[in-house]
Amino acid sequence: MTDAIFVSSAEPRCGKSLVSLGLVNHLLNKALKVGVYKPIITPNKENARDRNLVLLLEHFNLDEAYENSYALTKKEAMAMINQGRGNDVLDIIIEKFQKLKSEYDFLICEGTDYLGLSSEHEFDLNASVAKNLGTPVLLLGNAQGKTNEESISSLNMAMDLLESRDCRIYGVIANRVEEENLESLQEDLEKAFSNRDIILSTLPHKPNLNNPRISDVVEFLEADILYGKEYLNNRIDSFVVGAMRFQNVLPELKENNLVLTPSDRGEVILSIVQAQQAKNYPSAAGILLTTKKDLDDSVKRLLDGSNPLLPILSVQSNTFETATQLGGISPYLKASDRQKTELGLRLFEDHMNLGKLDEQLEKVVVDIVTPKMFEFNLLSRAKSQIKKVVLPEGSEPRILKASKILLDKRAVELVLLGDPEIIKEEIAKLNLQESLERIEIINPVDSPHYLEYASTLKTLREKKGMNIDQAKDFIADTSYFGTMMVYKGHADGMVSGSVNTTQHTIRPALQFVKTKPGVSVVSSIFFMCLEDKVLVYGDCAVNPSPNSEQLAEIAISSADTAKEFGLDPKVALLSYSSGSSGKGEEVEKVRKATEIAKSKRPDLAMEGPLQYDAAVDMAVGQKKMPGSEIAGQANVLIFPDLNTGNNTYKAVQRETGAIAIGPVLQGLNKPVNDLSRGCTVEDIVNTVIITAIQAQA
Repeated sequence: MTDAIFVSSAEPRCGKSLVSLGLVNHLLNKALKVGVYKPIITPNKENARDRNLVLLLEHFNLDEAYENSYALTKKEAMAMINQGRGNDVLDIIIEKFQKLKSEYDFLICEGTDYLGLSSEHEFDLNASVAKNLGTPVLLLGNAQGKTNEESISSLNMAMDLLESRDCRIYGVIANRVEEENLESLQEDLEKAFSNRDIILSTLPHKPNLNNPRISDVVEFLEADILYGKEYLNNRIDSFVVGAMRFQNVLPELKENNLVLTPSDRGEVILSIVQAQQAKNYPSAAGILLTTKKDLDDSVKRLLDGSNPLLPILSVQSNTFETATQLGGISPYLKASDRQKTELGLRLFEDHMNLGKLDEQLEKVVVDIVTPKMFEFNLLSRAKSQIKKVVLPEGSEPRILKASKILLDKRAVELVLLGDPEIIKEEIAKLNLQESLERIEIINPVDSPHYLEYASTLKTLREKKGMNIDQAKDFIADTSYFGTMMVYKGHADGMVSGSVNTTQHTIRPALQFVKTKPGVSVVSSIFFMCLEDKVLVYGDCAVNPSPNSEQLAEIAISSADTAKEFGLDPKVALLSYSSGSSGKGEEVEKVRKATEIAKSKRPDLAMEGPLQYDAAVDMAVGQKKMPGSEIAGQANVLIFPDLNTGNNTYKAVQRETGAIAIGPVLQGLNKPVNDLSRGCTVEDIVNTVIITAIQAQA
C-alpha cells in the first residue's frame, strides 16, 4: 500500500502541471491532508521559484512551506551529479520525502523538467528517484503531432524502461491529443494495454490552455510594454516576422499572430494597428518590436493618439535572435490565471478516467470520513442523478455567485425566481453573463403555471377559508411559487432564506407539502465538518422546546438523514446528566424520548441522556457510561431544545473553524431547505447540493 504518486514525463512538454493540478484537486476531496513534492526543481531563472510548485501551493492554498516542497535545485543536483555524487542526490531526496510523508496523508510527487541532460539521462534519473521513493509512476506522454501508433509506441517504450528499473506503473496518460483523435487513441490505448490493471486516459490539446499569452512573452523575454497593458491576456497561436514591406506583411496575418518587426519599420507597425480595427483582417495577438532603436517620433505620435487595440512590446535583441528565443517559450499554468486553471480542472475532470483513478485510490486512502471527503461525496452523489432545485431569491448576489459554482460543477439544474430584468441586471453587475446565460428565470405572475398553481393552492387551503384571489396573491410570492413548483413536481427541491426569514421559507411547505407518513414534526440538522470528522447536530433551527415524543422523532429523523448521507449513525440524546445519575424535568424528558425512539426504531444505535463530553470523548464516555456502544463514539447529537442546540452549533463553528452545513430540514414529503440570512456563497452551494441528494431519495 502506498500513499504517494510520482507524475513523470516520457518526454518534454507533457503537461505535468495540468495533471498534478487535477490530481491534487481530486485527492483533496479524499485524503486527510495532501502535500506536493518535487525532488529537483527547475526555476526558469536564477533565484526564481519553481512554477509548478507555486501553482499547486497557491491555487489550493496548501498548508506547506515552499522550502519544504523540494529537495534540490537544478543547479545543485547538476553540480553533485557532475562530481559523481549521484547517490548523495538520492539520499537528500529520500530524506526530504520521508519528512513530508510523516506530515501528509498523500503526496503528489513530480518528476524533473528538462535538466540540461540528455533525455536518456533525465529518464534514468526520474526512474531512479521513483524507485527509491517507492512510489508508483503515473506516466505522461505528449501526443501532439503524432499518430496513434507513434504515441503508443513512445509510451510503451517508456513503460518498459521504467519496469526494467523496478518501477511500478500506476497509469498512463496521453496528453495534448488533437480533439479528432481522442476517442480513437483511447480505444487504441485500451487495446495495447488490455493486460494491465492501470489507469488509461487521453487529454485533449486546448489552444486556450496550451498556447502562450502575451504576458508569458513579457515575462520570458523581459519585454517592455509600450501600449495595450489591458490586452496582456491575449492568446498567441503563432509567430510571424514582419520584416518586409507592409503590403507583403498584411497577407501573412493570421488570427492570434504575434508579429515580430524591427522598431524602425513604422509603416509595418501602423498597418498592423490599422488592420486590428478593420473587419476584413484577422485580429493579431500583439506586436513585438525588436532591435535597440527607439520608435520614430511621428509613429509614436500616431500611436499615442490612436489607442491601439492590441499590445505593443519592445525588446533590445534583433529580430532573428528574438524569434529564436521565442521558439523556447513554454507556457505554464499560474494560480493567478483563474480562467486557465479552471479550464484545466474541467478538462481533467471531463477526460481523466476518474472511475479507474478512484478504484486505484481506494487502495491507498485512509478509511475515514473527513470533511473534504464528505463534501466530495456529496458532490459526487448530486452529480450521479441531476435534480432541479428552485431558488426563490433570484436577484440576491450570493445566490447568483453560488449558481455559477453549482453550474460549473454540473451538480444540479437551477431555476431562479423573480423579475427577469432585475436578475439579469444583477448578473451583468457580477459579470456572470457567460456562466448564467442559459439559466432558467421565472417571474411567477408571468408563468404559464401561475393560474394553475393558484387554483391548486385554493383547493388545498379551501378549508382554511382561502379564495382564488387570495391564492393568486400568495402564488405571486416567490416562496409560495417555488414551493408549489416542488409540490407539483416541476422542481425537485427548493432552497431559500438568504434574504427571507425561516418562517417565510418553510410556512408554505408546512401548509401544503406536509410531512412524511409517520412524521408529525419538521426538524433540522446541521452537518458539522470538524477538522477530522463529520458530526450531525439536531435540532438547532426549528423547534424551540420539543416534548419527549417530538424529541424522539427528531432523533429518528436525524439518524435517517445521517444514514442517507453516508454516515453510520450513532445517536446520543444530550442533557446535563449522563445515564441514570441525574434528576430533573429536562433530564426526564430526554430519558423518556430515548425510550420512545428505541421502541419505535430498535434498529438504531441510540443512547440517552448523555452529556456532550461523554458522547464524543471515548475516555470520558467509558468512564461515565462503561460498556456503552454510543458513549465516546456518537456522531449524531440531539439537543434537548433550540436554545442549547443553536448556541452550541454556533459556538463550535466560531471557536473551531468548523464548516456548518445547514440547516437541513427533515420530515417533509419533499425537500425544502432554509438558509441563514448570514449565509456565505459556500453555504448556499452545500445546501443546494444536499437538497438535490434529498430529492434523489
